[in-house]
Amino acid sequence: MVEQFIPTLIKAVEVASSRILEIYSSDFEVEIKNDNSPVTLADKLSSQILIDYLAGFNIPIISEEEDKVAWESRKTASLLWLIDPIDGTKEFVRKNGQFCINIALIENGLPILGLIASPVESIIMFGGPSIGAFEVPYHTDDHLNEKWKVIVKENNFPKVIMHSNDRFSGTVAKFVRNLEGIYGPIDVIRKGSALKFIDLVRGTADFYIRFAPTMEWDIAAGQAIYEAVGGEVLHIETREALTYNKQQLKNPYFIAKRKKLNLGK
Repeated sequence: MVEQFIPTLIKAVEVASSRILEIYSSDFEVEIKNDNSPVTLADKLSSQILIDYLAGFNIPIISEEEDKVAWESRKTASLLWLIDPIDGTKEFVRKNGQFCINIALIENGLPILGLIASPVESIIMFGGPSIGAFEVPYHTDDHLNEKWKVIVKENNFPKVIMHSNDRFSGTVAKFVRNLEGIYGPIDVIRKGSALKFIDLVRGTADFYIRFAPTMEWDIAAGQAIYEAVGGEVLHIETREALTYNKQQLKNPYFIAKRKKLNLGK
């Protein structure tokens, strides 16, 4: 089922990426939203481009940069798009390249298809539990060719990936110390935005611990792709997989990890 959406999604992010990079290379202005987060013309243009492409599927769309579909209208929707036109706007403003586009398709609360695109690196990773995970360069036609299928790397020493701005202290440090008690010394990688999920899917990172606020559109795409290669994204307290299209669109604190790796107590 999900294969039918992939050509449109890829075309959408290619067009959006082109406009994003035009603005990225310019002296753009930065606005501050009511929640004190930044937004730029690139966020807004990307959002409109993605919505225009997805509208033809007649599936409700939630985008970070648009008015949200009311709960009463979406609570019974079996399918829903979640999009983040630029995930990592702060990284975009810093011009460090660590931003991406996220698109996820949700079915009855579960992420069944995800796409993460890096305009700077010109790579698109997409996938879901029913099709596996693929990594393709921009402007490629044979998206589902086996040559693009992700081969997961095996690490001798587990690696933890964290957001570039996360402080390595408190509960996060306790979690890492607990993992070190199981696996020995652990490397820590820092990276912004959902690009962290690309490392997780490739297997160049094994754990992603998040004790900071995130929204559904931040990680749904990553979860769909990660589950395709044997990963999981779990509520930090219940250890249940995260679900989406909740009345409140905030995520609980979570940990993403390879299923075969345990967390101890």
